[in-house]
Amino acid sequence: MADSQHVFNVTAQQFEDLVLGRSFQTPVLVDFWADWCSPCKVLMPILAKLVEEYRGKLLLAKVNTEEQRELAAQFGIRSLPTVMLFKDGQPLDQFMGALPETDIRAFLDPYLPRDSDALLDRSQMLLQAGDADGALRTIEKAQADDPDNPRTQLAYARVLATLGKLAQARKAIDALPIGEQLNPDVVALRAQLLFDEVTQQAPAAAELEQRLATDPQDSEAMYQLAAHRVMDQDYPAALELLIGLMQRDRDYADDGARKGLLAVFDILGGQGELVSRYRGRMFNLLH
Repeated sequence: MADSQHVFNVTAQQFEDLVLGRSFQTPVLVDFWADWCSPCKVLMPILAKLVEEYRGKLLLAKVNTEEQRELAAQFGIRSLPTVMLFKDGQPLDQFMGALPETDIRAFLDPYLPRDSDALLDRSQMLLQAGDADGALRTIEKAQADDPDNPRTQLAYARVLATLGKLAQARKAIDALPIGEQLNPDVVALRAQLLFDEVTQQAPAAAELEQRLATDPQDSEAMYQLAAHRVMDQDYPAALELLIGLMQRDRDYADDGARKGLLAVFDILGGQGELVSRYRGRMFNLLH
């Protein structure tokens, strides 16, 4: 197969520049293949066709594993063909075998830029500028232009939450495809909605602080104040309130403190020193 502007062979010596380096600007598919592999020969023209159709939004690097054994070993290649997707210098996903074209398109869709993404970027700018209504109108246009882009649905849910339309935001999240439900951004927004709903019904933070000063055993005030702290992105204070509530009143809101801790962990991406510390304290209370 002749190389093109978007399809090229790569060696171990070239990999850092041609794959890792270029993946910061454009996603790069790496096709690990061998001449003796019949499925590889079936897959290769399909990949090349798709890459040319994407017109520079995707690159295809071909690695001959018979010639580049160390490179194949580095990425743990044990079955051919194996195709890995690199973006921002990291392998994000992979598939094995000669998948049909429709399945490969579905594999690529979450990672490739689309025309509607420009509208999503504009909506984010409007949201940051405080124009939530303008952001919503822009996202609705993106949805109309590209209804199959799951990123528009997530952005739509996020703006609805900002506007206080929490039930609609949750409905928008629930309508996402099953494969998108475990997207960390979706998980984080679902967790954020929990605290949005609490604060929407709760008194102001100052009133809750006064209630706790009068009665430190006021579980409702402690829980609602934790929700306010989450909204202020004061996560250490929120976690401290929730761990205190869990220690003192496990029955409140059907183990609401523990569920609240897990929701904050989700908002924080499930990792980091703060998550590790409070997850450890939570587990200690469970034993």
